[in-house]
Amino acid sequence: MDIIEIAAILIIGFVGSAEFGSAALVHPVIRRLETEDQLTFEKGLLKTFGRVMPIGMTMATALGIIVTINAPSAWLVFAAISLSIALIVTIIGNVPINLRTGRITEETAPKGFIAMRRRWDVFQVVRASLQLLGFILAAIGIVGGA
Repeated sequence: MDIIEIAAILIIGFVGSAEFGSAALVHPVIRRLETEDQLTFEKGLLKTFGRVMPIGMTMATALGIIVTINAPSAWLVFAAISLSIALIVTIIGNVPINLRTGRITEETAPKGFIAMRRRWDVFQVVRASLQLLGFILAAIGIVGGA
């Protein structure tokens, strides 16, 4: 395994695991909080996940594509496609909702906040699943090619 393949497994694995863990374990708990507490929690996550994941997701997708170009296999092609679709879902679905959430200045959640966040949850489950799938496929493709 070369350094690019190692970086791909580590970064794709980190992003896929973090996002899937968020979707499956963190956000179900957030949904049980009072509305204003959900607002506070979501705005807090924008300052943590929101600073790291745009870079991580972009790097994961780029590395998925690079390892596929370097050693094409069906596993890696499907990994790159999965990661690319996850990034597109993020940009089209999650990012606009995150921007709207980040612009809320009141302590009280505005009308429609919960509905907006539930739409975000749908995009989150889709992208997180695609990222985890991308990791699994990349790991099989890289290790299988080693």
